Amino acid sequence: MFDKILAYAQKELCSDIHLAGGSVPIVRLDGALVPFATEVMSNTEVLGYAYAILNEQQREIYENGYDVDMAFADRYGNRYRVNVYRFRGNCAIAIRCLRGSVPTIDELKLPPVLKDLAMLPRGLVLITGPTGSGKSTTLAAMIDEINSNKRCHILTLEDPIEYVFEPKMAMVHQREIHADFRDFASALRAALREDPDVILVGEMRDHETISLALTAAETGHLVLSTLHTTGAASTIDRIIDVFPPHQQGQIRTQLASSLRGVVSQELIPINEGRGRVMANEIMIMTDAIGNLIRENKIVQINSAIQTGMRIGMLSLDASLVNLIRQNLISVEQGMSYSNNPDAMKRLLTTSY
Repeated sequence: MFDKILAYAQKELCSDIHLAGGSVPIVRLDGALVPFATEVMSNTEVLGYAYAILNEQQREIYENGYDVDMAFADRYGNRYRVNVYRFRGNCAIAIRCLRGSVPTIDELKLPPVLKDLAMLPRGLVLITGPTGSGKSTTLAAMIDEINSNKRCHILTLEDPIEYVFEPKMAMVHQREIHADFRDFASALRAALREDPDVILVGEMRDHETISLALTAAETGHLVLSTLHTTGAASTIDRIIDVFPPHQQGQIRTQLASSLRGVVSQELIPINEGRGRVMANEIMIMTDAIGNLIRENKIVQINSAIQTGMRIGMLSLDASLVNLIRQNLISVEQGMSYSNNPDAMKRLLTTSY
């Protein structure tokens, strides 16, 4: 059964698989949860699937009552990110299906400005969005762009390793939490002594990791990372709010000097047919935006993005309107994803 589910997920381009004791197997297809079969799986059956992909150390972690994050490849070379956890005493497995090969920015049809951000010599670049919006895949495409065009040392800190990079022009060292390092903060601290040019931090989870990432960006490294936020303004607010009030002024100054760009993304089901399409908001750091961050006028960043299209900036509403004009999503879908429906209505009125 397990192999059949994996094969179906790959064939139908499902993004996730959910297996749980006492439930039917479920896949996520174009963002919607769909039963794969009608037969309920027993807890023993699901536990067997989990133990088939966990190594001895991971099994011990699970048996001690902890969740397990890991990645594995099937016999065809397809890779998956996995979380094994418990609910009401039952075993459950959440599986994220990954692309078999590292995608390029062009293949993903991402905005070309991401190539410019990837080739920056230093600074902090953030990819943001809700869970399942493709942040890890976008980061992988940016790392591939660097790997293909620059002689440098790329160091990745991941939980777990999702895409495996083969060295091209760059030297790539991928480190996985628990297997290669204890936590992101300690690994970032050590990274500064490992002569990297580019550091990928899987996720900035706490104020210590964020502080170290900012320091790394200030000291001449290009730092790429993700946050579960929507929009540039809310991303900057989230970073600042992580810190106690007496540190927030310093963090605003650091952000203003080291942040280079924020790319927010949403995956939206296509209006007619199969698949999903990406809507983006792109903020490129300018002197004006840097001053807004220093002066704690974050709410004005959205206006700065709207006036920055000439240098590659893009508001979420403008991206949604473009998708509507291409008949990829409906007006109703666009409105539901918009952060400012009234402003989007005005854009639609001038677009048609």
